[in-house]
Amino acid sequence: MRTFTTFEELESAIGEDIGTSEWLTIDQDRVDRFADATGDHQWIHVDVERSKDGPFGGTIAHGYLTLSLIPYLGSSVFGLETPGAKLNYGVNKVRFPNPVRVGSRVRAHVKVTGVTELPSGRQATFGWTIEIEGVDKPACVAETVVLLLP
Repeated sequence: MRTFTTFEELESAIGEDIGTSEWLTIDQDRVDRFADATGDHQWIHVDVERSKDGPFGGTIAHGYLTLSLIPYLGSSVFGLETPGAKLNYGVNKVRFPNPVRVGSRVRAHVKVTGVTELPSGRQATFGWTIEIEGVDKPACVAETVVLLLP
């Protein structure tokens, strides 16, 4: 695991692939719990029987479930132990090019795409590609923003 303890270390990693997470299996229980948490119970996600006749031959994970896994997947790749607080600030761009079928395994690749100095600290951007095991097209491509406050 890569650890950044100073802003300078993080800045020196701009453009660099900093790692790949472990694989995570997306099971129906996780999808159902996400549906309960968000109120999104669309049949393509939660109705196992009906979805067998759907476009993907079974249930698929919510796109936003896939996106929400970034902090978990990223925790096995790198740590930000820079001074002060670390706050999720948002997402500059996100796309879901490929659905994640329930039972699939996903993992994340991450790179530092930018670090900007602010009066209150730094703003770091990270590029994420979440891949599906055995599938060429990724499940999610996103750029996230984190505020690093001293």
